[in-house]
Amino acid sequence: MPNDATRPAPFSPLALGAAAALGALVIDQASKYWLLRVFDIEARQPIRLTPFLDVVLSWNHGLSYSLLAAEGPLTRFGLLALQLSIIMVICLWLRRARAPLTALALGLIIGGALGNALDRLLRGAVADFFFLHTTLPVGPLANYVFNIADAAITIGVLLLVFEGFASKTPKNSS
Repeated sequence: MPNDATRPAPFSPLALGAAAALGALVIDQASKYWLLRVFDIEARQPIRLTPFLDVVLSWNHGLSYSLLAAEGPLTRFGLLALQLSIIMVICLWLRRARAPLTALALGLIIGGALGNALDRLLRGAVADFFFLHTTLPVGPLANYVFNIADAAITIGVLLLVFEGFASKTPKNSS
C-alpha cells in the first residue's frame, strides 16, 4: 500500500482549477438568475442584511468601481475583448500551474471573470448585488457593491498573495 508521499493526488492541478472555475461561474450565474428573475431584487431593494451589508441591484458598465465605463456597443465589445484576453492569459497560467493552491486560485479568478464577462455579453453590464457600506472613512471598501464573481476573483487573488508569502523560504545566512 503506498504511503501518503507516493499516493497520487486525487485531482491534477489543472482539473482542480477547472472545477473551481466551473463552480465559481455556475454559482455566480445561478445567484444572478435567482436575484434578477425569481426574487426580483429590483422591485424589492434594498434589503438590509446587517448594519453594513444590503442586497441591492446595481448595473456596472465598466470594470471595478465602474472604471472604463462602456455604455455603447463598441466600447462594451472592446471591454469584453480585453476581459477575454486576460482570461486566456490566466488559462495559460493555469495550464502550467503545478501547485494545487495556485490552480485553485487561478480557477476562482477565471470563473469569476467569466461570470462577469457573460453578464456583459448577455445583459450589457455586470449585475452587482451586495452593498458593503459604512459611515466610517475606511478606504476603498467603504461603499462597495459586488457579486459572487467579484468575491471569487478577490478570494483567488488573496490565495495567490498568501501562497506567494507562504512559499518564501528563509535564505541561509551563512
